[in-house]
Amino acid sequence: MEGVNEFLALFQWKALVITMLRIGLVIGLALVGIAVARRFINRLERHLVERSKARGEAVEEFEKRTYTVARLLRQGVVILIWVVVALVVLRDVGVEIGPLLASAGIVGLAVGFGAQNLVRDVISGFFLIIEDQIRVGDIAIINGTGGLVESMNFRTTVLRDLSGVVHIFPNGTITTLSNMTHDWSAHIFDIGVAYKEDVDRVIELLKGVGATLREDDYFGPLIIEDIEVFGLDQFADSALVFKGRIKTRPIKQWEVGREFKRRVKQTFDKEGIEIPFPHRSIYFGEASKPFVTRVEAETAALSKE
Repeated sequence: MEGVNEFLALFQWKALVITMLRIGLVIGLALVGIAVARRFINRLERHLVERSKARGEAVEEFEKRTYTVARLLRQGVVILIWVVVALVVLRDVGVEIGPLLASAGIVGLAVGFGAQNLVRDVISGFFLIIEDQIRVGDIAIINGTGGLVESMNFRTTVLRDLSGVVHIFPNGTITTLSNMTHDWSAHIFDIGVAYKEDVDRVIELLKGVGATLREDDYFGPLIIEDIEVFGLDQFADSALVFKGRIKTRPIKQWEVGREFKRRVKQTFDKEGIEIPFPHRSIYFGEASKPFVTRVEAETAALSKE
């Protein structure tokens, strides 16, 4: 018992209690600061979106951008606050942070040579966000892989494709980037009809379908401009192919395109416009003997009888 008392007597309880209280206070202030910062960033995000609505700008695009930037701001604020807390706590427990910071600079320089890929990823991610190349919620093709941008961090970009597979790309490894939903999207269609159909009539029918689609209560607001029918695009093997484009709001091109094609099929059926199926004629030359089909053979036999 005396040994325990001697051991406890070694501690300066008053200083220890004060130190623990200071550390608790610092951690409490850090938690409060993080909560206040998050609330401020959320209010700033809502304010920017409301101001964008008042100006008549594309709200969805602005929301995606502000959400991406706000998310990264939250991450940066949290990291900064906890780094400061760690330094204060180390100082309170008696660690000299001056030499520690100096040595950290030297160690950071040494680590930097071995962590060049990490630094490259962070810098590349920074410019991806600043230049507004992609945002959370966009449909993008990164290094040949397409999907929905689920999250963007300083180091990585995360895509989820149509099958639900998640693809994670370090920002520094992104060599090709295609954003399919930046500001607006478009549905490009190629529609084939039989060679016997009148070209001008087909173009008018396509424009008419586009006009009725834009007047629709649901699909109309999704379409930005009137349908563009570029005209007769190519003479295919069994069809005349007409090309055109429908500009839509971001990510709505597939939904609008499917409805447009459904209405085109209904209109062509109603107007008697033939949509040919692929077929091929085989020519064997004049020296080849003709094939005798079963129907021809039976017809010949009945005629003899």
